[in-house]
Amino acid sequence: MKVEERKKLHLGEYPTPLEYMGNLTKKYGKGKLYIKRDDIAGPAFGGNKTRKLEYIMQEAVEEGYTAMLTVGGPQTNHGKTTVAAAVKLGLKPILVLGGKAPDYLSGNLTLDAMMGADIVFAGDDMPGAVKATIERYEKQGDKVYNLPAGGTAMTGVAGYIMAVPEIMKQLEEQNIHPKYLVCALGSMGTYGGLNLGVKYFNAPFKVVGVPVSPPPADKAEQVAKFMNEVSDFYGMGIHTEAADLLINNGPADAPYSGEEYNKPDPITRKYMFEIARAEGIILDPTYTGKAFRGFLDMVEKGIIDGDVIFLHTGGATAVWTKEHLDDMQQELFDNCQISEFGK
Repeated sequence: MKVEERKKLHLGEYPTPLEYMGNLTKKYGKGKLYIKRDDIAGPAFGGNKTRKLEYIMQEAVEEGYTAMLTVGGPQTNHGKTTVAAAVKLGLKPILVLGGKAPDYLSGNLTLDAMMGADIVFAGDDMPGAVKATIERYEKQGDKVYNLPAGGTAMTGVAGYIMAVPEIMKQLEEQNIHPKYLVCALGSMGTYGGLNLGVKYFNAPFKVVGVPVSPPPADKAEQVAKFMNEVSDFYGMGIHTEAADLLINNGPADAPYSGEEYNKPDPITRKYMFEIARAEGIILDPTYTGKAFRGFLDMVEKGIIDGDVIFLHTGGATAVWTKEHLDDMQQELFDNCQISEFGK
């Protein structure tokens, strides 16, 4: 089946806005800076996972699944949006998350709990926890859809392949001529899908990925292999080599990804505060903050030039994760004027 013929459910409102960032353009731009607002699409604060879940949930409903299980880190945006989509469609939401159970729920875990998700913390044995959890629910009579981390399955990648013609139409309508689109690179589905869509629909821009955790040396090879599997699955006739891909993690001594996934990072927060003060747009410290750090640094250094687009993939709820809030308290107080009347 061709990718453009694949059925999907309606979970988000499209097209998502493509906005001009006027204040940041004046300060940094060698061309005009734009932001694609996928953060506002879909249930439970939405995000990029919504586009993927429209196809995944279509498949789950068609094939009679009664429960939706997915995996990730404790603050997974993908997990949160999957829970919301499952609830909306009457499926049981199940999360299997890495590490130990916390004593305090914050950030996305707050929302997961509010929506009634069943949450299993896997410790150091994610495969074992997933297997045991599926078996437990199947013994109760459920049919469990096992969704990989990030929604990065052949079905879900269609979401960002098909986002490209949406973007192209907006470019034509708004008379925008970008050379690059920058996005976060995590589980490969968004970045890989966009790259396939650019080739398949002959889009006039290139996609640059900014890793959200320190990437292995063969990251480009991994992405290329994944893209070729997706291309074969949909009969797209596209072959990708690692050398074709633009992936930038910044300088070795100050990588955009920070030290590790989801670790509080003051440099990332500096860029989060920058766009918040300039454009009133909120990023998160785990994904979009890192990607935007890379975006703005590449613009400043002339690595990307002309008109450029930043893809906001969502996740602002991670700002309210306890470890991030604790780490940024002094910066927050320094970033604004707080006073008490009469003192």
